[in-house]
Amino acid sequence: MLVLSRKKGESVIIQDNIEITILEVNAETVKIGFKAPRDIEILRKEVYAMIEQTNKESAIQNVNIQALKDRINNKK
Repeated sequence: MLVLSRKKGESVIIQDNIEITILEVNAETVKIGFKAPRDIEILRKEVYAMIEQTNKESAIQNVNIQALKDRINNKK
């Protein structure tokens, strides 16, 4: 992990098109601003982890084929 020290109002540039700026620093909170192309997805880590977990759960969900067939046949 690259670690940089920045002060309020200072920025970091990533690959010529993403700018991350420190907007405000309080006791335990840092407010960060992002300038990036619209196709770059920016998520809080906890949201990213939740999406990843949901996707994993959906992918490994067991499907009982027979129960599904029975359910479809009962609707006919």
